[in-house]
Amino acid sequence: MPLQSMTGFARREGSTGRYRWAWELRSVNGKGLDIRLRLPQGLERFEPDCRRLASEYFSRGNLQIGLSVSSGEAAVEAVVNQGALSAVLKLREQLGELVDPAPLKFDTLLSIRGIVDFREPEESENDRTARDADILAGLEQALADLRAMREEEGRGLGQILLAHVDRMERLTTVVENDPSRSPSAIAERLAQQVALIMDGAATLDRERLHAEVALLATKADLREEIDRLGSHIAAARDLLAKGGPVGRKLDFLAQEFNRESNTICSKSNAAAVSAAGIELKVVIDQFREQVQNLE
Repeated sequence: MPLQSMTGFARREGSTGRYRWAWELRSVNGKGLDIRLRLPQGLERFEPDCRRLASEYFSRGNLQIGLSVSSGEAAVEAVVNQGALSAVLKLREQLGELVDPAPLKFDTLLSIRGIVDFREPEESENDRTARDADILAGLEQALADLRAMREEEGRGLGQILLAHVDRMERLTTVVENDPSRSPSAIAERLAQQVALIMDGAATLDRERLHAEVALLATKADLREEIDRLGSHIAAARDLLAKGGPVGRKLDFLAQEFNRESNTICSKSNAAAVSAAGIELKVVIDQFREQVQNLE
C-alpha cells in the first residue's frame, strides 16, 4: 500500500438533468481523521454517506468536504386551479344580467389571481434518486483524486525519509568505528580515571573501587545504543517499504532515535563521537518533521 501525505486538494463537478453540482475536498495534517462537511440546505441526507466514504479512503487528516448544487433554467408548466375557475364561472352565472354576457377572454382569466399558476415541474422520486446517485458517484471520484494526490506526495516524502534513514545509518557507523571505542582506548581511559579516583581517595576500599570501575566501563560502552539504533533503522525501512498509514509508528521511532542519540552524546568521551551524535540529532529532527506530514 502506498504512503500518503495528509495534504491535498480535489474538485469534481457534473450535471444531472437541470442540476449542476460540484464537490471540493481539502486535506491538511491532523492527529486523526477529522471530517468537516459543508452541505447545501436540504441535502443533509448526504452526511452519513460522506463520512462513510471518506473513512474508507483515509485514516488521518483534517478533511473538508464541500458540496454546491445549482439548478439551471427549467421548463415552466401552467397549472389551472379548477376549483377557483369553477367558483368564478359560478359567480358569473349568479350575477346574470348584471355583468357583461360576453364569453370570458383568456387574458381576463390570466388576470384573475389564483386561476392559473406558472411553476417549475415537480421533481419525481426517480429523478431525485438518479441525481443523488450521480452526486455520490462524483464524491467517490473526488475522494479517489484526493487520494492519488496524497499518494504522489507520499512517494516524495518516502524518498526524503529514506535518505534521512541512510544518513542515520552512516552516522551510527561513524560512532561504532571511532577509535575511541577500541578496547585499548577504553582500557587506557579507564586506567586514567581509576588513577584519578585513587588520588582523590587513598583509603578507598577494593569493593568501592570495583564499583567505580564497573560504572566507568558501563558509561564508556556505547554497544547497546548502537545496536538499538541499528534495530530502529531496520524497523523504519520496513515501515516505509510496507507503506499505508504508518505515520504514527514512524513518529514513535523518531522518539526512540532521539533517545539513543542523547545517550550517545552524554556518554561520549571523544570529540568525533560527540560531533557524530550531534549531527545524528539534527537528522533525527529533520526525519521527525517530515514524518508529521505522513498519514
